[in-house]
Amino acid sequence: MSLDPIDEFRLWLSAASAYAGAPLFDPTAMTLATAGRDGRVSARMVLLKDFGVEGFIFYSNYTSRKAAQLQENPWAALLLHWPHLQRQVRIEGIVTRISRAESERYFRSRPRESQIAAAISDQSQVIPNRKFLEDRFEALKAAVGAGPVPFPQTWGGYRLVPETMEFWEHRDNRLHDRIRYSRKESGDWLRERLAP
Repeated sequence: MSLDPIDEFRLWLSAASAYAGAPLFDPTAMTLATAGRDGRVSARMVLLKDFGVEGFIFYSNYTSRKAAQLQENPWAALLLHWPHLQRQVRIEGIVTRISRAESERYFRSRPRESQIAAAISDQSQVIPNRKFLEDRFEALKAAVGAGPVPFPQTWGGYRLVPETMEFWEHRDNRLHDRIRYSRKESGDWLRERLAP
C-alpha cells in the first residue's frame, strides 16, 4: 500500500469505478455520519464530488439536519463501501464549508433541473405534501425561463479534512486486512496495520 492514503484512495476508487456493474451503483456514494451537541448520531448517503490532499468534498443544503449538526460539532465520518470488491474505506475528520465561489462553480456545472431543485428545497424541513414541492419547482422553472437559476445562499459544499483513514479489504477466515493512516502533527501520515 502507498505511504499516502490519498494516493491509495485514488487507486481504490478507480478500481470501484471500473467495475463492469458500475451503471447499477455509484462508486462515489458514501455514508456521512454526524452528531450534534446532544451526541445523537445520524447518517445518510451523500456523493463524493471531489477529493485531494485538501480533503473530501460533498454538497448539501445549509439548512439541513446534517448542516445543523456540523455547525454544532464539525467532526464527521465518511464510509465508502464497494461490496463487489469486498472493500471499504472509513474517513474521519473535521468538516468546513468550502468557498462560495467554489460552490457556485459546481452548482453551475449541474443539470439545470438539479439546480432548480436545490434552489427550491428547504432540505429536512416539513412540507405539507409532494404537490407543494412540485409547485415550487414548476414556479421557479417558469420564472427563470431560459435564464440562469439563482444560486441559493442556503446551498453549497463541505470539505472533510481527514485525520484518519482506514482501508479494509476482505480476506478468507475473517483475517481481513485493515490499514489505518493517522495524520501526525507534522502533517505526515502514520501507517499501521490493525487486527481484523
